[in-house]
Amino acid sequence: MLQVYLPVAEISVNLLVMLGLGAAVGFLSGMFGVGGGFLLTPLLMFSGIPPAIAVATGANQIVASSVSGALVQWRRGNIDLRMGFVLIVGGVAGALAGVLLVRVLTKLGQADLFISLVYVTFLGIIGSLMLAESIRAIRRARAGKPASPRKPGQHNWIHGLPLKMRFPRSRLYISAIPPLVIGAIVGLLSSVLGVGGGFIVVPAMIYLLRMPTNVVIGTSLFQVIFVTAVVTLLYATMNHTLDVVLAFILVVGGVIGGQFGANAGRRLKGEQLRLLLAVMVLAVATRLLFDLILSPTDLYSLAPEMVGL
Repeated sequence: MLQVYLPVAEISVNLLVMLGLGAAVGFLSGMFGVGGGFLLTPLLMFSGIPPAIAVATGANQIVASSVSGALVQWRRGNIDLRMGFVLIVGGVAGALAGVLLVRVLTKLGQADLFISLVYVTFLGIIGSLMLAESIRAIRRARAGKPASPRKPGQHNWIHGLPLKMRFPRSRLYISAIPPLVIGAIVGLLSSVLGVGGGFIVVPAMIYLLRMPTNVVIGTSLFQVIFVTAVVTLLYATMNHTLDVVLAFILVVGGVIGGQFGANAGRRLKGEQLRLLLAVMVLAVATRLLFDLILSPTDLYSLAPEMVGL
């Protein structure tokens, strides 16, 4: 059955299944400009991988799949490097805070519950907002109206913030504060949930910063590479929860899937891509919510710290 033993997770998994998971997440990364961790981490947990290891290993796989997709976007000129670097600065700070938070929660035995609750909350909110907006955009397009009543670069309160910077590739002149805050939130979520944060940064750059959709996808992948690399390094050195064998299997699948995803994304319009992403985000949130509500098979369990006491 091509079973492979994972030394850190201390379980055996099917090699083909893990390769398939990596390829699927890589495909999503290339198509939507998201790391795909919002799907990979829950699927790893559903497969029996402990949450802390799923988060750390999922972040590592996202690095590879994002590199694959980002290379394609780079060749098309769809990366705003200046915006990407601002997002990375905030992301690194958020990542450090998140890793320390998970370390504390793991010692308290509350990491699993916390991760699931955060997943359901954020995915549910973001997915619902994206679904509603993309449906409106598609209806406007079919009616012959512009997909968005506002043009890229139009803002309201953002124009009043200090520390303004020019982002020529995105045709923006805005404060660096919103991108820094977005980056910090993404870094925090990356370290707590093992996600690339694309489901936050993509809609935030589109709806808040008003960046063009094609530039958003490339820039998102660019910042995801560096933020998740930092998260992986922190987990490997501080929490020791990175399973190298599992990470390698997922990376191989992710690199292959990323190339196909980037090519597939060219065939869909921006509002169609957002609709598909919203549906997948809501599907994952619904599954996690059911897992929280339904009664567990084992009503009693011992936390790892309690075993042997």
